Amino acid sequence: MIRKAVIPAAGFGTRFLPLTKAQPKEMLPIVDTPTIQLVVEEAVESGITDILMVIGKSKRAIEEHFDRNFELEQELEAKGKDDLLQQIKHVSSMANIHFVWQKELNGLGDAVSYARNHVGNEPFALLLGDTILESYSGVPITRQLIDVAEKHQGSVVALEQVPAEKVNRYGIMDGIEMDDGVFRVNDFVEKPEPSEAPSNLAFAGRYVFMPDIFDFLIQTGRGKNNEIQLTDAMRSMAQSRPMFGSRIDGTRHDIGNKLDFIKTNIHYALKHPDMKDELAVFLEELVNKKRFQ
Repeated sequence: MIRKAVIPAAGFGTRFLPLTKAQPKEMLPIVDTPTIQLVVEEAVESGITDILMVIGKSKRAIEEHFDRNFELEQELEAKGKDDLLQQIKHVSSMANIHFVWQKELNGLGDAVSYARNHVGNEPFALLLGDTILESYSGVPITRQLIDVAEKHQGSVVALEQVPAEKVNRYGIMDGIEMDDGVFRVNDFVEKPEPSEAPSNLAFAGRYVFMPDIFDFLIQTGRGKNNEIQLTDAMRSMAQSRPMFGSRIDGTRHDIGNKLDFIKTNIHYALKHPDMKDELAVFLEELVNKKRFQ
């Protein structure tokens, strides 16, 4: 049973400056919910009970969000706002959430290595804190990976099919399909040219790792941007033991850039019962009047 998860959330979020000078990008709202809360909810719905967040400078708001606010709870209770009160209590009680500070930003691989003592000798899920994955089947994406990891007893990376002309934006898997949507990994290629890409299956921001990933991280030297890259450790792992990729039954919403952040908000707002109808009318009027030009 995989019960632990790690969520790296230490990056500066420079693409959202000046907003992220003091505000974590992981706290950016999707309608009315911080992105990182949606990530935690996915983990919890997948059976995770214990979560370690790796945070850095200016990320204190994440800790406060998942802590209890007794004054706010008392205020909501006194005003009879029971629905809001239950929502607030739910945030702080979803799982056992712990925090560790990444002392300096040395890449995703370095951030993951901070979890070694917390994880111990157990397999664990890794969820990127600025990426939301929406399931088509109702089975959370992390749960889909856990099922593959438990069946094949190996580490698993979530894969999303991307247009062939866009593979040079992503890390791409080289592998052989074993079952429907499950691949035995041969290698990973970082941002290949379309003519050289071994597939169009890109990393989707979710992983399940066996604990030996930490051994490979220790052996991994600095790579791109003079940082310890998780992909480099994964490549070494795939050469020495079985590693798998799982094509997700869902879609990825990356809030790491401004345009995709706006698109994601519109996508989820159009599902929100309190605003979807009015928003749909507004968007239609906007397009018809070409007010955006």
